[in-house]
Amino acid sequence: MQSNDARTLLQCAVPTAVAGVIAAVLGGVLAGGKGALGAVVGTLVAGGVMALGLFVLQRTAKSFPHLFQAMGLVLYVTQFLISAVVLAVFRDTSLFNTRAFAFALLGAVLVWTAAQTRAYLKAKILYVDPESAEAQKSAPAGSPT
Repeated sequence: MQSNDARTLLQCAVPTAVAGVIAAVLGGVLAGGKGALGAVVGTLVAGGVMALGLFVLQRTAKSFPHLFQAMGLVLYVTQFLISAVVLAVFRDTSLFNTRAFAFALLGAVLVWTAAQTRAYLKAKILYVDPESAEAQKSAPAGSPT
């Protein structure tokens, strides 16, 4: 993982973790221990799905740059579907409060998406590779005509 990829992951994971702590406190206050547990599980699921998506997107950008935009669209649809399947699977569980789980999952996804957008807007990533210093040294000063 390159340093800008790790920086993006960190800039997304930290606000999501903070949102998860807030969701856990709110879930604990509003629904007791099962609410706090549901909020923690929802935040972990959302963070895991979004981090995996970021990893896949970065790998695709390096391996197949011509598929980057299409892969991004497919990835966001896949993340949505995975989240929907997880919500459907845990719909009738008694392990934790499902409302706290669902709201924490939604909140974590929204926070991650906003943080990822901000991270990409603030990143100073070159989209054109500048000529290397060696190529400039070996080339003659004037153009041969």
